[in-house]
Amino acid sequence: MSVWSELTGQDAAIALFRAAAESAGVTATAGSTSGPGAQQMTHSWLVTGPPGSGRSNLAYAFATALISGSPDGDERTQAQVDARSHPDLHVLATEGVIIKRDDVRDIVRRSHYAPSIGRHRVIIVEDADRMTEQTSNFLLKELEEPPERTVWILCAPSEADLIPTIRSRVRSVRLQVPSIADVAALLERRDGVDPVLAERAAREAQSHIGMAHRLATNEEARRRRSETLELALAVRSASGAVATAARFIEIAGEDAKAIGELRDAEERAHALHSLGVAPGQAVPNALRPQLKALEDDQKRRATRSLRDGIDRILVDLASLYRDILLIQLDADVPLVNRELEAGMQRAAASAAPARTLATLDAIQQARTRIDGNVSPALALEAMLISAIRRTTERGAA
Repeated sequence: MSVWSELTGQDAAIALFRAAAESAGVTATAGSTSGPGAQQMTHSWLVTGPPGSGRSNLAYAFATALISGSPDGDERTQAQVDARSHPDLHVLATEGVIIKRDDVRDIVRRSHYAPSIGRHRVIIVEDADRMTEQTSNFLLKELEEPPERTVWILCAPSEADLIPTIRSRVRSVRLQVPSIADVAALLERRDGVDPVLAERAAREAQSHIGMAHRLATNEEARRRRSETLELALAVRSASGAVATAARFIEIAGEDAKAIGELRDAEERAHALHSLGVAPGQAVPNALRPQLKALEDDQKRRATRSLRDGIDRILVDLASLYRDILLIQLDADVPLVNRELEAGMQRAAASAAPARTLATLDAIQQARTRIDGNVSPALALEAMLISAIRRTTERGAA
């Protein structure tokens, strides 16, 4: 089975990466990076695309092909890359809000090692947009002159999220948003999801592959999303907006906790096993600093997960008011949240389109404010004030 078979909606990018991996395999076999085949390949890549488009999935598939020396990869290498255990693969994925220079220092040192068993040594930087300017400048020299058989792959939402000097030294591959049909087909094929549920999950996730998978396979995630939108439709006053904002924070926290609890427990059990501590045994004092470092990392991840959960709520709200605006304009465009059409019809009748546009602007402003470290509760309250709909407000701007 090809390493590319589990990817969807990115045929052009897959063709480009496959050709590059094929040329890299040919030149590695020939012992040279010159010649016509080498023109397909470069040693610094930037994969950009909207959240959920499959940036990291494509990066890992490309890494598998490069390390194995085959344009379609091989099962053994793919299993090791999927487990992040291959000795020639290094991943920089921050659990915090930013990537600091110290986070990059060790991985830069490893980039100068020759591949141990594979054709290339591959370094993937997930969320490269989270690098500080100091980190970006530190990484710049490595992207300019990487070792001959080392390949850097950066992932970010857009080229504009990186400093110009980084952008000028990488080959950029832009991904598109996969269609709802493509994402639904992937859920059916890969996860065995019922076709009706797969279509709904893909639609409500707005083609975000990871979120679609979660909605399709987790009933609690679907319930939390439905509650979020129903609460927004029920806002009728300023006090209601404040209460709803507080509930949104709770929902985001519940979501982050559901994602993190199992992973935290598994990480702790694995760490204890690695340190030779049996289940139920007291942790020796000498080993407590290692566990404290793990707990600190988990706390940073929980903070980021909470912020990501709040942002996902705002994305869902944007889809809700987008649907309301389409109803107001009588546009012949499919609705994202068609299961809530009755409530959206009432909301559409209670205010003019200009009011709905103002709410959409307020949602984007709330995302910007939270990204700038404004209190999420205050940002959500201000946003929900603009979302107030009263039945007596018909026709008001």
